[in-house]
Amino acid sequence: MTSKAKILVIDDEPEIRRLLKVALTGHGYIFSEAASGKEGLLEATVFRPDLIILDMGLPDIDGLEVIHRLREWTEVPIIILSVREQESDKIPALDEGADDYITKPFSMGELLARIRVALRHHTNTQVEPLLEFEGLTVDLSRRLVLVNDEEVKLTPIEYDLLKELVINEGKVLTHKQLLKKVWGKEYQNENHYLRVYVGQLRKKIEPEPAQPRFIITEPGVGYRMTLTRKQKLTDQEA
Repeated sequence: MTSKAKILVIDDEPEIRRLLKVALTGHGYIFSEAASGKEGLLEATVFRPDLIILDMGLPDIDGLEVIHRLREWTEVPIIILSVREQESDKIPALDEGADDYITKPFSMGELLARIRVALRHHTNTQVEPLLEFEGLTVDLSRRLVLVNDEEVKLTPIEYDLLKELVINEGKVLTHKQLLKKVWGKEYQNENHYLRVYVGQLRKKIEPEPAQPRFIITEPGVGYRMTLTRKQKLTDQEA
């Protein structure tokens, strides 16, 4: 069972809300629901969820407007769950402030995994100076990167790109978000910069650069860093 995080589902399909209620309460989450954008915005202020699952095609307000209004006052993680699967739908939602985007039909196992990642990331708003994962260590205080305990030399741009991906581990970052953060807002349409540097970074940190394990491409949208936290031995195991 998880700790009792509160999840608000904003979706106009009763069947989806029923399915999610059974699955989420069965995994220890506290559940609330809304069938429209206006109802969802009101419920968010009363229920104060730890995470919101939002459909884009609501009967009254478009999902983008709901994200925009939520982001005026809260940084709570928002996972989009929508039948809209075009890049032209995904990118604006992520740029507006959504944390993740899953298309319907969806795997419940994948959704639960994305929820765990989003909640963990939101909880760790204070970034740890030492981030240790299986096969990769990033020491933010010393700008040091280790792959399998061996130091890897990165250029300043490569390091800044890796840092941004790592501290947002599990979250989809759009091309525009990464370019703006690493190069500056005047470069946010220069996608070829990103392709070149992601390729260089993969050659330095991936076991098999042609089949990346860490930096996952979200086609047409951006990138997601997928990492496994290093398990620390207990006294008994040691």
